[in-house]
Amino acid sequence: MTQLFQSVPEWQEFKKTISGKTLGFVPTMGALHEGHLALMKKSMTENDLTAVSIFVNPTQFNDPNDLTHYPRTPKEDFALLESIGVPYLISPEISELYPDQYRYQVSEKEESKILCGAHRPGHFDGVLTIVLKLLNLTQADRAYFGEKDFQQLRLIQGMAKAFFIPTEIIACPTLREQDGLAMSSRNRRLTPEQRKLAATFPKVLREAKTPEKAIQDLRTQGFDIDYIEEHWGRRLGAVKLGAVRLIDNV
Repeated sequence: MTQLFQSVPEWQEFKKTISGKTLGFVPTMGALHEGHLALMKKSMTENDLTAVSIFVNPTQFNDPNDLTHYPRTPKEDFALLESIGVPYLISPEISELYPDQYRYQVSEKEESKILCGAHRPGHFDGVLTIVLKLLNLTQADRAYFGEKDFQQLRLIQGMAKAFFIPTEIIACPTLREQDGLAMSSRNRRLTPEQRKLAATFPKVLREAKTPEKAIQDLRTQGFDIDYIEEHWGRRLGAVKLGAVRLIDNV
């Protein structure tokens, strides 16, 4: 049975009782899907115990409308955690994780300013701040992040190294739907027509000869483009279908 912790002090006291056992950690914003579950299952095979967090982090949303409409499915999420045997769920209120009202923030000055950072001002400050809080809170041996958010993954790896965080950051391959679309909580906000078109995004990202050709092809098919660029040996892209923003990399 999954044990729920909604209080930071409650978790901190409990954590003392499991010293001597390895702990894996999977941070999420809920609306769980098979991609999340794959991270949890990997953690459960590599550690004695696993904790998952569900927290829709307001500081990483530059668009208030996006925060308002972000999918929240707490009952379904809890049932999924129980179904695969996750021992611990950490799901505090905003006041628990931001008692300082976000006065203290983590910023990165280079890689956070391109790609998603250029299109979502302040986004990565919010991401890095909450991840640092959660890593310090859980004191996990390993934490698991998907490669779909590749820029985010690099920034978290860099932060952990810069601040001598002892938690090992484990990168996990992107899980995809049968038609190739990267699994994402945002996919459930797509209309049936948008969902069908969305599968074109990873196909074009992979097959176009240049980023410019990918942009042209995707625009022709009805996507709004934030960026298609190549960095770190990958081609990364962010597009919009209506109000839904999708990211991927190949």
